[in-house]
Amino acid sequence: MKRSPSPSRACAFRAARSTWTCRRRPPWTRACSTPCSPSTSPATGTRTPAPTSTAGSPTPPSRRPAPASPPSSAPTRVRSSSPPAPPSATTSPSRALCASTATAAATSSPRRPSTSASSTPAATCSRRGSRSPTSPSAATGLVDLAQLEDAIRPDTGLVSVMAVNNEIGVVQPLEEIGRICKEKGVPFHTDAAQALGKIPIDVNRMGIGLMSLSGHKIYGPKGVGALYLRRRPRIRVEPQMSGGGQERGIRSGTVPTPLVVGFGAACEIAAQEMDYDHRWVNALQQRLLDGIRAQVDEVVINGSMEHRYPGNLNLSFAYVEGESLLMGLKEVAVSSGSACTSASLEPSYVLRALGVEEDMAHTSIRFGIGRFTTEEEVDRAIELTVRQVKKLRDMSPLYELAKAGIDLKSIEWSQH
Repeated sequence: MKRSPSPSRACAFRAARSTWTCRRRPPWTRACSTPCSPSTSPATGTRTPAPTSTAGSPTPPSRRPAPASPPSSAPTRVRSSSPPAPPSATTSPSRALCASTATAAATSSPRRPSTSASSTPAATCSRRGSRSPTSPSAATGLVDLAQLEDAIRPDTGLVSVMAVNNEIGVVQPLEEIGRICKEKGVPFHTDAAQALGKIPIDVNRMGIGLMSLSGHKIYGPKGVGALYLRRRPRIRVEPQMSGGGQERGIRSGTVPTPLVVGFGAACEIAAQEMDYDHRWVNALQQRLLDGIRAQVDEVVINGSMEHRYPGNLNLSFAYVEGESLLMGLKEVAVSSGSACTSASLEPSYVLRALGVEEDMAHTSIRFGIGRFTTEEEVDRAIELTVRQVKKLRDMSPLYELAKAGIDLKSIEWSQH
């Protein structure tokens, strides 16, 4: 999608060194109308002004080059010797409120589900002196609107919400969130990568000021995405890189024409097939869920069933380890979490934030259903899942104890 900008000529020789020590005054330290609070530099321990942004404009990224990120991820920004992290291209580090069940979280505290693609940028913003809280959510995974409204302050620069969660499929109340942001006078950004072509999106009715999109989520080419920017009221953003000034100065560089054409064609097809796809995917989801529940007990659906995209079904199977279950489902394209956390063996912090206990979070499996999924494939997934769950439970002493009526939480375990 968009790459992090190249360093300026004056700083090019320094950017090549292991530690970037450019002495030019960074753009985010320039004066603005918003009072700045001091922060401590992680590299030197000296007191420096907190990063700021122009009124209503996100803070520009740093000048250190970084590898290109996937379309659904945001570019990397680095200052001083801080570790690289990919904050959102639309979020102002100095004045940011990232609130959602699936948006940026500076901490991994319970009741604040997020994905690493958004929690890492928020943590980076916090290290630079910004305030990046999250809005607590209910066990359904939905944003608590009352607490979100209370969390917005006069200096809040942005509210960012993931439209459809990529782990549990919950659809957030975008229209209500947009109304709150409009009343508070705060720009509203949504990550709609998982929502594009799956649910109706009206930027005017929902009050969306900025929206991130990705091509491969709607069967388009990989490596291309889009950022919607509202014209009125106009939202100004700093360019990711300096150069020829393409894309109205927002993103310099030649646009990859084949990818853009493929993305546009995929959007056109998705708009035409949205209603049919939704009915088809919903029927297959119900077939999958009924088939598994009819043969296996202790199956829990993670997230709201009323406010959910049916193509994303996240299930927890009690007394079964998720990774072991995955090993027995090699024929089925399932996962134990999002692609953002595929390298981690830790339980999904999205589920932990919903109040799911750690042992149940370890047993979760995410099933994805799409436009080209067939009934035969669903039936095969049911057969393999049921067979593997029963096999693992036959080897589980915990399952035997639970069936014997023993409360596992009352057992005092000891090490030998």
